[in-house]
Amino acid sequence: MIFRCTVPHSNIPEVLSQDSYGYLNVSLNRMSSPSPHDRSRSEDEDDPVDKMISKTGCAELHYSVQECMAEHQDWRKCQSEVQNFKECMTAFQKARIELLRKSQNPSDATT
Repeated sequence: MIFRCTVPHSNIPEVLSQDSYGYLNVSLNRMSSPSPHDRSRSEDEDDPVDKMISKTGCAELHYSVQECMAEHQDWRKCQSEVQNFKECMTAFQKARIELLRKSQNPSDATT
């Protein structure tokens, strides 16, 4: 079976060796810019998920879930932590929806 692929001229493969099964080990000469997926955040930069969760008031419960998962490596053993976090997030979402409703219909807020 023959497989063909098109490689951009800046990524010309270089054959390094051939293994005992006949597979070629190749290296790509990358002349182009680095991959956009090679991004790294500085240590000082906050995680976007942490920022979002901290705005809900449920951050401590989220950290409890993370700590439990790190300790037990089994989500089934962390169900009480997950349930507490879920309840906090549900309460936040309900309050946010109610606030949005009131801001869209100011006349309803006075009745």
